[in-house]
Amino acid sequence: MKQYLLGIDTSCYTTSCAIVDEQGQIHGEARKILDVKSGERGLQQSNMVFQHTRALPKLIQELPQLPISGIGVSAFPRREKDSYMPAFLVGRGQAQTLSHIMNVPLYEFSHQENHILAAIRSLGMVPKEPFLSLHLSGGTTELLHCTYDESGFFDVKLIGGAMDLQGGQFVDRVGVALGLPFPAGSHLEQLALESDAYDALPTSVKNGYISFGGPCSEALRRIEKGVDPKNMALALFKCIGRSLEKLFDYHIKQYPVSTVIAVGGVMSNSLLRSRLEQHLRRKGITLLLAEPQFSVDNATGVAYGASLLHNK
Repeated sequence: MKQYLLGIDTSCYTTSCAIVDEQGQIHGEARKILDVKSGERGLQQSNMVFQHTRALPKLIQELPQLPISGIGVSAFPRREKDSYMPAFLVGRGQAQTLSHIMNVPLYEFSHQENHILAAIRSLGMVPKEPFLSLHLSGGTTELLHCTYDESGFFDVKLIGGAMDLQGGQFVDRVGVALGLPFPAGSHLEQLALESDAYDALPTSVKNGYISFGGPCSEALRRIEKGVDPKNMALALFKCIGRSLEKLFDYHIKQYPVSTVIAVGGVMSNSLLRSRLEQHLRRKGITLLLAEPQFSVDNATGVAYGASLLHNK
């Protein structure tokens, strides 16, 4: 009999759930981006919890009624002691309740692992050798050295990232300043694809860590002076791309790998995906990318992770 695994993820800006089978094939998925008032650049945790609590039961009802053999959930941001964020308690609590009532095992993952597993499921392979994972989203800019330990989890070491502003925050602050809706990534991408000229923003990468604070301040100053939104959008992604290239150039000398997996909402951007792929290819490194719809927050990763553990 085919087995089906339920996944639940309640991140900072997306409520999501999914069902996959033991091969990782999706049999149902539902997600909702949390509402952010026009002109604002984010949500308080209490608002996230409120919206997740309202949305999750309705989303689960959109999934097909299949016999569930196990549940995977994003229970915390990172697999580290004291890693905590209230938003994840909504999904964790719902998963614990369903696990008890249905008498099926519960597998807890980090949101970080959810992203990596979503990419691996989409790609249809689990790397056997150590690899680097770039997690670039609204709340995270991290470069991780990862080793899959055959138990369904990863041995993860943080080796680089952002010192101040995260990549997604940089994108959204510029987008909101230009009058675009939040989250602004897709709107800025469309503007950037319509531009063929830009004035470069500065980049700052020191000892393997990026600072987006300075480039963001300069971008906001240019917006106040009336810069063309299309050119500003292109300059933004060129700045992020160049910063990431410097980040990788520093770390691959210390952590030689043949594979990089890039995940997170910002990495759904076509300009960044193409640029990084070309840069890493020149260095003999393969860049693996999930399909854009599985690069952003979604619950297919924890569902797939549950299938890996359940099969064992």
